[in-house]
Amino acid sequence: MSETSNFKTVAEYFNAQPNETKKALLNLKNCILNVEPNATELFNYNIPAYSLIEDGKREQQIMIAGYKKHVVFYPHPTTMEKFDKELSEYKRGKGSVQFPLDKPLPKDLIEEMVKYRLELIKSNS
Repeated sequence: MSETSNFKTVAEYFNAQPNETKKALLNLKNCILNVEPNATELFNYNIPAYSLIEDGKREQQIMIAGYKKHVVFYPHPTTMEKFDKELSEYKRGKGSVQFPLDKPLPKDLIEEMVKYRLELIKSNS
């Protein structure tokens, strides 16, 4: 995938990915929708984002991105802090975590992170 590609839809973004990346992104999307079936799919910073509440701002969204050897999950810095120990084996940024494609996605952990983020958002609205 080209870093500078401008996709018009999330489906177009997914379809432009190598097979393993696309599969992992769809699994991430399903984890988000398993927790919040009404999450709104949109595009932020040219990557897929899921608003956990209606008309959610960037702070109320979870973003995902695909690369050749990993996918990135952007739940929010507060969520990253809360799950710091559980994520210790993964490469992380302040508000993101990389899941390598050569290992199974930790779906239960991802769903727990989405639940936690959703609870924080709801308690602050």
